[in-house]
Amino acid sequence: INNEEDAYELVRQELVNSDREMILSIMLTAKNDLIGVETVSIGSVTATTTTPRDVFKSAILANAVSIIICHNHPSGDLAPSNEDIKITKQLTAAGELLGIKVLDHLILSNQGYKSLRDHLEFPN
Repeated sequence: INNEEDAYELVRQELVNSDREMILSIMLTAKNDLIGVETVSIGSVTATTTTPRDVFKSAILANAVSIIICHNHPSGDLAPSNEDIKITKQLTAAGELLGIKVLDHLILSNQGYKSLRDHLEFPN
């Protein structure tokens, strides 16, 4: 997984075709090789929730060095909500403590995708 386009293509089918919000975690090695994709949460047509514990459990068990968070907006709107920004900041901070870097958070819909990296400061 070399960029956000690779991540988008990996999860696009599952997320774009879902009628409910879902959160997926793409788990990667130190060389950004794919370890796996974990479904973290499935919610309603307008929302889903998660905690850092839910997101990082599979990443820790898989010995992931980094993750990319992906979730969909069934409405088609790619704009990040306040909650999207809040959870991204929480996950980034938790990842720093755990030594698992959050590389990006992508929002997907039938309109394409948006990277939250464009809206937030991600640590290097």
